[in-house]
Amino acid sequence: MSSTTNPDPSPGATAFIPLEANPELMTSLLRKLGLSSSLAVHDVYSISEPELLAFIPRPALALLLVFPVSAIYESSRLSEDAGVDEYTGKGEDEPVMWWKQTIRNACGLMGLLHAVANGPARGFIEQDTPLATLLAKSIPLAPTERSALLEKTPALASAHQEAASQGQTVAPDAQDDVDLHYVCFVKTDDGTLWELDGRRKGPIARGKLDDSEDVLSEKALLWGPLKFLERGGGDMRFSCVALAGSLD
Repeated sequence: MSSTTNPDPSPGATAFIPLEANPELMTSLLRKLGLSSSLAVHDVYSISEPELLAFIPRPALALLLVFPVSAIYESSRLSEDAGVDEYTGKGEDEPVMWWKQTIRNACGLMGLLHAVANGPARGFIEQDTPLATLLAKSIPLAPTERSALLEKTPALASAHQEAASQGQTVAPDAQDDVDLHYVCFVKTDDGTLWELDGRRKGPIARGKLDDSEDVLSEKALLWGPLKFLERGGGDMRFSCVALAGSLD
């Protein structure tokens, strides 16, 4: 899901059907690609009510936010990105794994890839699976080469197509202009909270979390989803899902 303004993929780019923020479908997609059944995607019913957050197994390893791409948000994004160089990181010493989005309407898949490829979740990717292969091939590549790799990985396209076609709502066409977008937040081993979005110029470090804090802690929510809500311009089409331990 992405808007039509720069730096989104051009209309002629490879396009996917937008992915619904449906935890069951997302979990199925990730497991099909090679994520251990020990993890699952969970609905986050509230980011302000502790009794609702308590339903999610902790620690939560990643948080995906779906939000409307408003004029206020775009202005904020462009301002923050101004003067920032395009990310060129690669290799084993990279602080986070990041892919630039070049596939139209694939931001849901990008968010899921960022969620499982970083922090403790990476350890739950099973060997000899499409995810493991993709990660191994991506590590030594520059961002532009990583994007090309995603476009040329049939297992991603087929698994995404299957999941996106089974949503509870009628799926938009792959070429449709969609004004909702996904962003992922992860905590890496050194405590850094990262904002990972394929529309940006690279990964963004939002601050340091304590050992006892995860992506659903008060500080992480303040630096992440709550900032987006402030820039929502009254549009309340926000939702969140979290990657955490499975309840199966």
